Amino acid sequence: MNRAYAVMTALICLLFASAGYADQPHPWQLDLQAPATPIMHQIRWFEHYTLWFIVPVTLLVLVLLVVVVVKFRASANPVPSRTSHNTAIEIIWTLGPVLVLFFLAIPSFNLLNAQLELPEADMTVKATATQWQWNYEYEGTPAPVAFDSFMLKEADRAAAGKTDTAVYPRLLAVDNEMIVPVNKTVRVLVTAAPSDVIHAFAMPAFGLKIDAVPGRLNETWFKAEREGLYYGQCSELCGKDHAFMPIAIRVVTEDKYKSWLAQAATDLPGAYKALVAQADKPVDGVAVAANVSK
Repeated sequence: MNRAYAVMTALICLLFASAGYADQPHPWQLDLQAPATPIMHQIRWFEHYTLWFIVPVTLLVLVLLVVVVVKFRASANPVPSRTSHNTAIEIIWTLGPVLVLFFLAIPSFNLLNAQLELPEADMTVKATATQWQWNYEYEGTPAPVAFDSFMLKEADRAAAGKTDTAVYPRLLAVDNEMIVPVNKTVRVLVTAAPSDVIHAFAMPAFGLKIDAVPGRLNETWFKAEREGLYYGQCSELCGKDHAFMPIAIRVVTEDKYKSWLAQAATDLPGAYKALVAQADKPVDGVAVAANVSK
């Protein structure tokens, strides 16, 4: 019994350590990714809230279909009803959907307002999409920092120090992640190169999705509440390599962010190697997913 309890505790610790370290899709995942921002908390709540309406309505329609098939089939009801009007039914099927839509509309509009109303930002990053990469430009920094972010090639894993596919998965890991500090409001300016096509900047754990349109500057925001490495993808069909245009955002402490930013202005590869080496260390004596021996 004690051994089973210990195994269960270890599995729970590893589960939470992994979830805190990297948010990414998982095989057979049924729910949304764990929320890492206030907006995603609201989206996840709204998704669960709508199920209280979707499930009963679906079951009601199923029951009505079964009743119609059984009770009003030709053999059981050879003489069909000629009823042309029923006031009670008309009132019920008019007021019912109106009430359901009313209870869905209010929290939906509140969520949209929270997403679209940008708070005062602590920092601004411009994300420019081209076929098939992202370019990040940090605005208002002491020294200019701008870089391209490509999908990580398998041959480059060792040199980048990203050999663990559990943390840096194939087709999602990138060579240069967007680096932001935890608990800071980040304003993101999203666009696409003038001669390019429409892309979309999407980060599921942040509840973030906005189009990148050539010649147009869209803006959104997020405030990551926990450190970790988060993955998204371009979510607008943009050409033959659309599936190979991932987005990676690494959330770190403010001290680590400032150190990375200062070094990145003059030595971007070195800044990333130093940050990756620090991020992949065990946290508080508990091995994260990247360090669990197989």
